[in-house]
Amino acid sequence: MTSTPDSRLVLCSLQRSSDAEEIRLGEFEVIAAGAIPWRIEHGQLQVLLIHRPRYDDWSWPKGKLDAGESIPECAIREVREEVGLNITLGLPLAATAYTVKNKTKVVYYWAAQVGAGIIEQPDGSECDQSLWVQAEQAREQLTNPSDIAPLDDLIKAHAHQRLESMPLIIVRHAKAKPRGKWTRAEGERPLAATGRRQALAVARMLEAWRPSHVASSPWIRCVQTVTPYVSLHEIKLKTINAITEHAANRKPEKATRALEKLVAKTRSQVVCMHRPVLPLVIAVLRSKLPAKAAAVLPSSDPFLEPGGVIVAHQVPGSKHKFVSVEIHAPYHD
Repeated sequence: MTSTPDSRLVLCSLQRSSDAEEIRLGEFEVIAAGAIPWRIEHGQLQVLLIHRPRYDDWSWPKGKLDAGESIPECAIREVREEVGLNITLGLPLAATAYTVKNKTKVVYYWAAQVGAGIIEQPDGSECDQSLWVQAEQAREQLTNPSDIAPLDDLIKAHAHQRLESMPLIIVRHAKAKPRGKWTRAEGERPLAATGRRQALAVARMLEAWRPSHVASSPWIRCVQTVTPYVSLHEIKLKTINAITEHAANRKPEKATRALEKLVAKTRSQVVCMHRPVLPLVIAVLRSKLPAKAAAVLPSSDPFLEPGGVIVAHQVPGSKHKFVSVEIHAPYHD
């Protein structure tokens, strides 16, 4: 696998409610990501361990970022490369941080449900063996104590019936052409060249959750931001007039009602909006999250940079219950 240079400290572009404060605020020389594949077999929670011949240890599928890759992309790529599973990301699990060869390293984990009958295929290089074990048994089989923290998160989420969650993904539209240089209707102001590249990066990141429903402000810069993902999956785009910039400024109560209606639908979905609409949707989310998770939400303008993403996981069958928050910084050239 290839990776980005790791010779300098990097303030990570990811904030998650599952991570300790020292990780959210920390700087690291090496950034990696992975997942804990899980399934229910005969009523029991099982997880997939892998054996890495290079280290002769039992661990989770994980690895360092490739150049230009987002952290969620890295997690799903590593699982695909090492054990041949095409996963989508579920709940974020506790990240781990430690020192390797005098360099500080952080590894971000997610839960990843594997359907019945799906067979993993170790690549024979990074991973030469894989083993499904009862979740509690995995504690005894893991070689590195640092790998236990995300497992404990997964076991706890299962005990509280939170593992089978659905992502609600909020996207601020990518960078648009400058407002001051645009003389036509504001709703027609398109993405700048950088914004078009950001839109492609947003589409790649969305693949980590693969949302099945897409909504957006009808203004062109929002539509263009989600078009690469919509086109790839041939999804019907739903536009919501109440969340255009002008409509939300004039009638914030109506915009809030439209957002609350969208949030109430427990399904895998993404909605793209403008900066002035973000505080409205953040307020809706804040009211439906535990205090610890809500504290991770942005609290001041601009809330998200252009192309930035918020992911909140909702538990089906529990009305309006959100359990986690992730804030992903946008792609930059």
